[in-house]
Amino acid sequence: MSFTTWTPPAVASERKPFALTLWRAVEAQHVVSTMPLVDSLEEQAVLEAVLDAGKPAVPSYARHLHYLLFTPFRYPPSPWGSRFRAAHDPGVFYGADEIRTACAELGYWRWRFLRDSPALPRIDARAQTLFQVGVRTEGVALDEAPFARDAAQWQDPVHYDGCQAFARVAREAGLGLIRYRSVRDPGQGHCAAVLTPLAFSAPAPLVTTTWMLTVRPDRVIWQRDDLLQRENFEFEAAMWERPNGNAAPVTA
Repeated sequence: MSFTTWTPPAVASERKPFALTLWRAVEAQHVVSTMPLVDSLEEQAVLEAVLDAGKPAVPSYARHLHYLLFTPFRYPPSPWGSRFRAAHDPGVFYGADEIRTACAELGYWRWRFLRDSPALPRIDARAQTLFQVGVRTEGVALDEAPFARDAAQWQDPVHYDGCQAFARVAREAGLGLIRYRSVRDPGQGHCAAVLTPLAFSAPAPLVTTTWMLTVRPDRVIWQRDDLLQRENFEFEAAMWERPNGNAAPVTA
């Protein structure tokens, strides 16, 4: 199949302003794993500082941000990259319009970890943090004209070369965001790839919530850890299987 070859001027000509709130799901951030190693809060603070000093430097233009916002720009990607970030590209912050879509995205990767760990029968309920951020920048939406004609490339669940190449062009065009449809959410909710930490409209999360995630070979289950607001989502793994019965390779 032949796809459009985009150039920075062509992409820049389609730019428009975006003001979004995005949800992102990560491993629980309220659990302090270093506390069992020390005897006091003072020792714990020293240990945390030592550990942080050994991490990659935070880019100077992102140091005013909360760590949940700057972390994706701090670390290099995996050797395979991610949907809009190749192995040697700058950082990308991925988020979703809705909590459900963010849960589907992270749930897929937890399920992939289980699939790739034959000795692990399941992953029992573990705390996850879902947080919302504000974004205000210029970008493009891949599910709108003229980009929508290449939807098969943007939504390929396995091969991300086209998405990664487009992200490089978008950066050259000076864009801060790429909007696209989720491949992991059965409802294909909207997601966004934030290409620069300068796109955040607030330096810290707007909202944080705690959820419990259970992963089984055939499904992932999300349950909100809140007595006053009971919510839950369940995603069947069958929708993430390839036609040959195998999971998509780890390329994003």
